[in-house]
Amino acid sequence: MLTPILDGILSALSLNAILANLMGVVLGIIFGALPGLTAAMGVALLIPLTFGMPSVEAFSALLGMYCGAIYGGCITAILVGTPGTVSAAATMLEGPALTAKGESRRALDMATVASFIGGIFSALALVSVAPLLARAAMSFSAPEYFAVAVFGLTIVASLSQGQLVKGLISACLGLFFATIGLDPVTGDMRNTFDMPDLFNGLSLVPVLVGLFAMSQVLNTVEDVIRGVQLKSGAISKQGLTLRDLTSNAFNFLRSSVIGTAIGIIPATGVSAATFFAYSEARRHSKTPQLFGKGCLEGIAATESSNNAVCGGALIPLLTLGVPGDIVTAIMLGALMIQGLTPGPLLFIEHPVTVYGIFAAFIIANVLMLVCGLAAVRGANKITAIPSGVLMPIVVTLCVIGGFAVNNSTFDLLIVAVFGVLGYLMLKCRFPLPPLLLAMILEPIAEANFRRALSISHNDYAIFYTSPVVLVMLGLSALVLIKSFYDEYKAAKKAEA
Repeated sequence: MLTPILDGILSALSLNAILANLMGVVLGIIFGALPGLTAAMGVALLIPLTFGMPSVEAFSALLGMYCGAIYGGCITAILVGTPGTVSAAATMLEGPALTAKGESRRALDMATVASFIGGIFSALALVSVAPLLARAAMSFSAPEYFAVAVFGLTIVASLSQGQLVKGLISACLGLFFATIGLDPVTGDMRNTFDMPDLFNGLSLVPVLVGLFAMSQVLNTVEDVIRGVQLKSGAISKQGLTLRDLTSNAFNFLRSSVIGTAIGIIPATGVSAATFFAYSEARRHSKTPQLFGKGCLEGIAATESSNNAVCGGALIPLLTLGVPGDIVTAIMLGALMIQGLTPGPLLFIEHPVTVYGIFAAFIIANVLMLVCGLAAVRGANKITAIPSGVLMPIVVTLCVIGGFAVNNSTFDLLIVAVFGVLGYLMLKCRFPLPPLLLAMILEPIAEANFRRALSISHNDYAIFYTSPVVLVMLGLSALVLIKSFYDEYKAAKKAEA
């Protein structure tokens, strides 16, 4: 048992893996700090570039991008009052007020340290909880995997808050795209329109690049045409003090626990964690009247919780193959592109890779602290990069990423089609994550459903005689019912 752990740590500590991690962190901070360049976009763009790398090196880069981008969103939230990522929305409650008071560097330093503490706490939870959960899931067979995939598909409801019907339409579109190609059981052609390039289905990488990178490029180009520009705040000289850190020690711990716990539960999301941690920090504060007026406690709570979500969300992803949010949904695709099937068998068949991923996640958080403390000195320059310079670079990366995996010009057409589709969906307020999630989970659900029926000789009793299947399907039903109920309540409130 000790040998694969040491081999995994050594592979994550190799020079190539550390350089890949560092590259991911630096790019992640830039992507997170610039509105229009999201964490999902960064991870999607990076996947094609890591295709030929060994698994641990590839995930070193991807996890570096993930951690860096989630942290980087706080830079624009504090300096500009516009969150670079959704995870930094709660940071805007205190960040701009601190900048207005001339304490921008103090706020950025606090955000950096808090992000590191939250990330390391969740990394420890990942290392300790994931192997235990994987061991418990080792008894799963086809019916249980089908139920887990169905539960993963119900996350569509949480990713479509306020737009449930549109989210379900988006998911149905993803289910259709997933059926293109050969039938996994009979080998018949499905929805290929007699096009040889579609016989093997849609390649996941061009779809990812088109949906989450090219669509954002088109969105940003529209803003450039409209003349939308950001004005960044100045960086103050006053930094963080030791007293600022010691007075927030329990705040860090409480918020990290909240972020990790919410990250473990699929269908909750980073926004819920940050606002919950913020409200708890305010409730336990000795000076709650200062919140909303530029309070460091609020920054400490939101930033430690949002980075803690990262490690928490990796637990169900690696052990069950159930992503908790958009970025981990893309990570699920990255695992499958690397030839790794997420789930309990991953810990048995690829233990070195799993422990290498654990070590890479810890290293990513350390590098994020170092790069973050360096970045805050020139953070206002990061936010001042013109979109006219940035977007052509991103488009070039989209073209390279779409072509490189299969060396196919048809994949470039896929990038373009899904880029336009993603842009139109954003304009019409159709959420993109449900489409991606349905495309990834449909083959898992379909294959295990048909395998279970084959095992039971078409006896559907196999799906309601297993306690695990009943619990998972029951939870899926509850998630859907709650989502419809929340939509109903919101509609009634809007009418009132």
